Parts: sequence; structure tokens; C-alpha cells
Amino acid sequence: MKKHLFTIILLTIGLVPAFSQEARNVIEPVFKVGEELSYKFKYGFFTGAEGHLKVEEGDNIDGHPIYHIVADGKTAGTFDIFYKVRNRYESYVDRTTLQPYLYTENRREGSWRHTDKVTFDHESGKITANKGIFPSKGKIFDFVSAYYFARSIDVAKLKIGDKFDIPYFLEDGIYSLSVTYMGKEVINSTFGKFNCLKFNPTIIAGRIFRKNSKLYLWITDDNNRIPVKANVELVVGSVTMELTGAKGLKFLLNPINK
Repeated sequence: MKKHLFTIILLTIGLVPAFSQEARNVIEPVFKVGEELSYKFKYGFFTGAEGHLKVEEGDNIDGHPIYHIVADGKTAGTFDIFYKVRNRYESYVDRTTLQPYLYTENRREGSWRHTDKVTFDHESGKITANKGIFPSKGKIFDFVSAYYFARSIDVAKLKIGDKFDIPYFLEDGIYSLSVTYMGKEVINSTFGKFNCLKFNPTIIAGRIFRKNSKLYLWITDDNNRIPVKANVELVVGSVTMELTGAKGLKFLLNPINK
């Protein structure tokens, strides 16, 4: 799997909230059609990229009503001059189970291009992608649907130190991300201070991450459960993600103060 900085951060942040003890059914999604979230990614004092997530109406697939969820990411400012990134990920998920039927991605990172189309056949346990057909067992997500599924899971019984493995399909196989719940913290954001849940996913060392690099994500401890901040250490420096826009939410944001 070809790995680049922006994609790794975007994929990891998308997957981190999937902290359910089991991939069990959700009762009621905590989001709705029309929700839009915007983020900026900062390297030091410089904004290096922007990301957007939105939930749209989708046509039925095999008679099942669906959500059409879109995640866009692009470099910004000086970074856009030297290394242009234009990534778009789309997931078509069942409105009841929040499991994906179809996932597509179109990635441009510098001179590199990649597209993929993935279909999930939950009844036969098969995933079909550009690189072949892959067997699957249990609930498997793409990174976009994993994020939205996880937001609707009950987190009331989480304890500090709880660890979870998240199964997801990407490009050429099924992978797993290990996540540890770190507790609660108060985080400052553009929209005020929020009580947040803090998570720490495992990072694989390489050209981008040091052996002891850490990634932390803070999610609002309310009905919305949206990420407000993330920070990941790199070989040189670190990247911080911050929430810059939120509209069309199913529930009102509930900051401690503004």
C-alpha cells in the first residue's frame, strides 16, 4: 500500500473513533443528512492541509436506503505549491446498519495517482476491489463508514486503558488498527472549550513516524461525538488537526464556554 503523510493522517483520524467493544448494531445514528465538518491540519505554525466531511442523501442500493458520505482532503498554502494533494473518498452506507455497500477513492498526491472502487457483499462475505476479490468475516468497514458507525456506539462503559481493534478494508486487504482509550480531558477549540474523550491509536514506525511517535485524538463527550483536535508526532515535528467548521449537526454543540 503506497503511504503518504496526508493520507495516513486522514485515514487514521477517520478510523480512531471506532472504539466499540463489538461491531454490534447501532440503534440510532448521531448524525443526519446535511451535516458538514471542516478541519485544518497544521505543521508547526503553518496550515498544510484542509479536510471536509459531509453527509448527503443517497439513492437506494438493492432496495436499501443509504447515506452518501464524502470526505475531501487537499493541501493548502505553501504546501500546495510544492506537493499538491487532492483526495476524495466516498462511502455509501446502509441507513439502519451503517455498513458500507460501496466505497470509492480518487487520490492525487504529487505526481502519484490512485483510484479504487470497493463493493461489500455482506451476505456472501466478499469484498470486491480493483485489485481482486477478498473474503471477509464479520463487520468490515472502509475508513469513512467506520468513523460514522463508531459515532453511534454507546461509550458510557469505557474505562481508561480499554483497547480495541478496528477492522477495515483498504486497497488490497483487510487491516486492523489498535486503539487505547486514555480518559477525559477539556480541550480548547474554535467553538469554545469541550469535555472530550481522548484516544491513542497504535502507529507503525517508518519514514514518516518515529518508533515512539504518538497519535492522540479528542472527541466531544456529547451526543455528536465529533473530533475537535488530533496531534501526531512525525520524524521531524508534528501535525495538529483542528475543527474549523460544523453545521447541520443533529444535536447542538455543547461547549463549556465560548
